[in-house]
Formats: sequence, structure tokens, C-alpha cells
Amino acid sequence: HARDPQNGKPTADPSVFMQFLPRIKQATDAVVNITTGGSMLMTVDQRLEGPSKAAPEMCSLNMGSMNFALFPLLGKYKTWKHEWEPQMLAATEDAIFRNTFKDIARILEVMGQGHGTRFEHECYDVGHLYNLAHFVDRGVLKPPYFVQMIFGILGGIGADMRNLMFMKETADKLFGKDYRWSVLAAGRNQMPFAAQAVMMGGNVRVGLEDSLFIGRGKLAVSNAEQVAKIRRIIEELGFEIATPDEARRMLGLKGADRVAF
Repeated sequence: HARDPQNGKPTADPSVFMQFLPRIKQATDAVVNITTGGSMLMTVDQRLEGPSKAAPEMCSLNMGSMNFALFPLLGKYKTWKHEWEPQMLAATEDAIFRNTFKDIARILEVMGQGHGTRFEHECYDVGHLYNLAHFVDRGVLKPPYFVQMIFGILGGIGADMRNLMFMKETADKLFGKDYRWSVLAAGRNQMPFAAQAVMMGGNVRVGLEDSLFIGRGKLAVSNAEQVAKIRRIIEELGFEIATPDEARRMLGLKGADRVAF
């Protein structure tokens, strides 16, 4: 995601993306994944401005329209750094995060066919898995499909381990051996769900977008702190961390030499 450097507000301005994407590429060989979700207050065309300019190896793709409710957070905080923050949270009580079949098809065309970008298919509920299967059946996607199962957002499937099992069983039924999968859970469920996903043979996503905390009541100081923690958990469970090049092969990515930043 990109933020306005003046006030931290989400932005799709390609010039803002280009302020940090080349720096990330110069500093690391990690796969850079850019959002096409942006903000629910942006149009699809706005959401595509940054990714279409950067032509990344991977970008996110929300697999269905939904209530994406963040307004309950208003009751947890009394002070705000910027005026837009409580306003954006309040707006989610009466807004739909639009991702129609036509919207999804457009993103697949612009980013997939146009730039060779592959997708992190964000599935916030079991119906989103069936939406993905619809596009697979249409022949517009090639395996391996990378499915990000998301739990704990109000408006999506709840953070219950039985729901994780159900999502995994449904994905197995729909995609067989043609997919890779990962799990993220919002807030305090982040690390427990990530650990469970590892034990089930999946991959993980952590970061401040999904949780601001590193432990009970303790704010994380950075994304890196969360990454280091889940790495320790993964290795203690007896698993190995994929290198960037291994991840590229696992996901069928085009390579860092074919991006536009």
C-alpha cells in the first residue's frame, strides 16, 4: 500500500509508489506485492493506477464484494493523529467494498494479461473461493493459484479454527493440487492462525496492515519485528523459510527483472 507522505492517507498515486518501490528493490531480493485493493473509497480505475505503472511480480486481488467494517475501532481510541482517520473508519459502517465479477475481470486483464503479474487471491469468505473457481473455469487463470485466506474482518468469515479447516477443505475440493495457500488473521488472532497454517502445510502473512501488536497488549515496533517472530515460530516447528527465488518458483512469478521499477 502507498500513503500520502504529508498526512498518511491511503493513496493510489503512481508517483508515491515510485518513491519507495525502487528503494525496496535495491535493498532486497524479496518479492514485492502491490495492492489492487487500495481503499474501499477508491474506484477500480484508481486502484489500478499504481500497480499498472509498476508492473510488479505479484499484486493482491480481492475476490468478491463485501462489507469491510472497521468502524468498531472508533470505540477503542479517543485521540487521532489525522482528521481523516476516524472519518474513514466511520464510513465503513455504510459502505461496500466493491469487487464485482466485472471488476475482478478488469484487474485480471490489466495486470495479468497486460503485465504478466500473478495474484494473491484474497478470500475473505468461502464464497470468494467459489468466485476464484469461476475464473479458473473460464480459463483466464493458470496454476498455481495463490489463495490468501483471511479471517477476522467484520463482514467476512470469523476467526475460528473450524472456519480455517472449512476454507482449506473447500479450496482442496475446488483446486486440488493446483494452488498454494496462505493465512492471515486480523488483530490478536494473527500469530495463532499463522502457526496453525504452518502446521497444516500452508504459508503465512503477517504485518502491521493486519495487526498492530507483537504480543498481548504490546505494540509492534515494525513489520520486521512481526516477520522475525513468525520466522522463529516456523523454525521451532521444524519448517524452513523459503528464499525469495524459491518463493518465485513456488508461485510461478515472472522475476524481478521484468518489473517496471
